Amino acid sequence: MLPEPEAVALLRVVTAGYRPVDDERQLAELARLCARLPLALRIAAERAASHPHLRLDDLIADLRDESALWDALSTGDDEEAEALRTVFAWSYRALSEQAARLFRLLGLHPGPEFGLRAAAALAGSASTSRSRQLLDSLVGAHLLEQTAPDRYQFHDLLRAYATDQAQHEEPPVEREAALRRVLEWYLHTADAAQSWINPAEDPLTLTPASDDISPLTFPEYDAAVDWAEREHGNLLQAVRTAADAAHDRLAWRLSAVLWNAQFPSVSGTSWPAVGRIGLEAAERLGERAAQGALHTYLGMAYTRLNRQTESLESHENALTIRRDLGDRLGEARSLNLIGLNHLRGRRLDTAARYFEQAISAFQEQDAAHWAATTLSNLATTHYRAGRLSEAATVIDQALAAHRTLGDQRGEGNILRVLSDVQRERGDAEASLVSAQAALDIALSLRNLRLEGFWLLTLGDAQQAKGQYAEALTSYQRSATLHRRLADRSREALAWQGVGEVYRRLGRHAEAADFHRQAASAHRDLGDEWHQALALDGLASAVLGESPEEAHRHWAQELSLLADFSDPRAVAVREAIERRLTETS
Repeated sequence: MLPEPEAVALLRVVTAGYRPVDDERQLAELARLCARLPLALRIAAERAASHPHLRLDDLIADLRDESALWDALSTGDDEEAEALRTVFAWSYRALSEQAARLFRLLGLHPGPEFGLRAAAALAGSASTSRSRQLLDSLVGAHLLEQTAPDRYQFHDLLRAYATDQAQHEEPPVEREAALRRVLEWYLHTADAAQSWINPAEDPLTLTPASDDISPLTFPEYDAAVDWAEREHGNLLQAVRTAADAAHDRLAWRLSAVLWNAQFPSVSGTSWPAVGRIGLEAAERLGERAAQGALHTYLGMAYTRLNRQTESLESHENALTIRRDLGDRLGEARSLNLIGLNHLRGRRLDTAARYFEQAISAFQEQDAAHWAATTLSNLATTHYRAGRLSEAATVIDQALAAHRTLGDQRGEGNILRVLSDVQRERGDAEASLVSAQAALDIALSLRNLRLEGFWLLTLGDAQQAKGQYAEALTSYQRSATLHRRLADRSREALAWQGVGEVYRRLGRHAEAADFHRQAASAHRDLGDEWHQALALDGLASAVLGESPEEAHRHWAQELSLLADFSDPRAVAVREAIERRLTETS
């Protein structure tokens, strides 16, 4: 609430130039009827400014009449709430019948901000020009705010008022029809966005959109990404709204299509909650194929959040369902994703077996994209195990396949692995070229998740080339992106890179700090392999100042590595044992 002098001043500022100078006492009375609340004052002042020849006494009388109406309907709310509803009603009852109907139907929209086509879907209007006219009238009455061309938003209190009006004035059958229309509009438009953002995913089988909604289509990738980013909050809420309204089929379809139509740089934290809502809806309907798809997407989402146990459980549930349904292609996808879970946990031999099974199944199904993707995963497995020759052979196959398919994302991912192999073989220049090419693809796709991950490889290549300042920039950018994306594991990998650069620069205290942070994060995540590598860096950083501390870290590292038997792990253990001997 504003002090009375400020409330009166606000009324004067808004009406200045539109009306004769109004009496101070009358303005104070108008401010009191608005409970001196800025939103109510603004609406009342705009109403007064739009009727310059109407006496302020008459406007105040109108407002008092509305107040009396609300007093009769009062539910005991406080004075401020009653004043707001009175002012809202004052403006609402001045609308045309069609504008008033659109206003209250907009209260059913899943979120406070929306576009022209979504509003038209709520109204059941095929004419966007008529919907635009009605929206303009709501903006003119200050019941909506226009935020961009064909983009509008509610103040939260006005949205609540519109929802209340819909409940009281709109017949239930009309409310139900309007809600279904807007949810179907979002479903069909998100499906169109998916065809650009994630074209490798099979689209849902949808019935054609009804004649009274006009879903958007997109001319190119960037337009689809822009829409997905702008509407992300509305799409999340649309899933919840559909479930709350017992539209289970819409709820699971919206959650599934949203997974594949998320804008590329979305945080990993937003989708799992609505994914579970969609899964529960599919379970209520007994739709097994939908359950398999949603278990798959939940498994992928949990991986992004480093919740590996839940990820594996979801993928195994999906695998069971797909085998029960005889879905060989879906089974192959689950095998690949289970392999990725084992790869992330550095169970490399197990991961390789799953990838080999998946590749065979994909090839049987002529699923060239997924076969190439899984080849890339197998190449990564060989590289991490230290089998560079095997990795190089599979890299060549995967890179050729991705380029034949025109799959930029897949090409960038295998270029990342190629860069790692080139670096370890001593070709720092080629490693740098491959890493930069991968990063350029991530930037062209506007995908912060890929950018953050592939920056780690670029930083490694720059470090190998002796470009330490550039490497620090890459690692620090990667850490920032992964923090935004809630990926603690890869954020910690970026810290390790920074620590290694500082150690090479002779800045051992700073190096030790970053390695400690990394080791702590990996320990919290249960990642013993990367915890061991961070401890190795920490030991090297503190060796000069405290050999005893370095030896403790190396001893702990050996303990963490005891259960790993791949060639790289064996080589790392042997190197640590030599350091312990040489520095004793």
